[in-house]
Amino acid sequence: MAENKGRVGVVGLGTMGGAVARNLAERGWAVVGYDPSSQRVDEARAAGVKIVDSPAAVAAETDRILTSLPSAAALHAVVREIADSNSKELLVAEMSTLTLEDKSKAESALREAGHTMLDCPLSGTGAQAATRDLVVYASGDPERIEDLRDIFADFSRLAHNVGEFGNGMKIKFVANLLVAINNVASAEAMVLGMKAGLDPQQIIDLVSAGAGNSRIFELRAPLMAQRRYEPATMSIGLWQKDMQVIGEFARQIGCPTPIFTATETVYRAALANGQEKQDTASVCTVLESMAGLRRS
Repeated sequence: MAENKGRVGVVGLGTMGGAVARNLAERGWAVVGYDPSSQRVDEARAAGVKIVDSPAAVAAETDRILTSLPSAAALHAVVREIADSNSKELLVAEMSTLTLEDKSKAESALREAGHTMLDCPLSGTGAQAATRDLVVYASGDPERIEDLRDIFADFSRLAHNVGEFGNGMKIKFVANLLVAINNVASAEAMVLGMKAGLDPQQIIDLVSAGAGNSRIFELRAPLMAQRRYEPATMSIGLWQKDMQVIGEFARQIGCPTPIFTATETVYRAALANGQEKQDTASVCTVLESMAGLRRS
């Protein structure tokens, strides 16, 4: 792909970061990427991403970097390496789903090193990331958010400036709380219909056209109907991490979440059944078992 839009770095080439990197490369960006996983590196390289051997090497090649990381430990390790790299002033858009405390700690470390970090979590699944159907909740310095608009436009359908640093994660917590609930509610509805003898596709067609529809039902009900849970658009194991972050935040601010809390039992049952790597839609199998539903 010709380098006609400039250079951008992506640290973390997993489900979300990898899709972002591939879409940027397809749209004409010269993408420099890093991930410790050889499989993810191979997939990104095949899509036209230039692979380097460290976050510091990414920082050496571009001053605009997107990070999509699986844990707070990974974020802090990347931030330490970038902060110690003596690079020019960097603009880092942190897209992971992590606690506000961890993001604030990372932001402070980069600011002290002369760099800028924005809190920019993404709303959407891996499948949506692949088709650029993501929403960016960008928070932090408004002028620096504008400096990333051209990049956001090439991997998302919308990018919102939601205010001060940390507001991005706050709205992401709200959105993901609804995703967690709607996913289990979709499974419960599908099991009710199938237990009553309805055809799964008929349930999808009719519910999708009515008041009970949701984006999550549209995305996950077809997977439930087809029992197609791998490869995961969002794995149960990774989603459990996100749910823990939401629950911790709600407890910190003293906000009850009774419906969200009720779904945790279903997700934990899926984990206990060995479904860690399966799509979150696979909670349907937990409810099928509870209902005594046996599909042919």
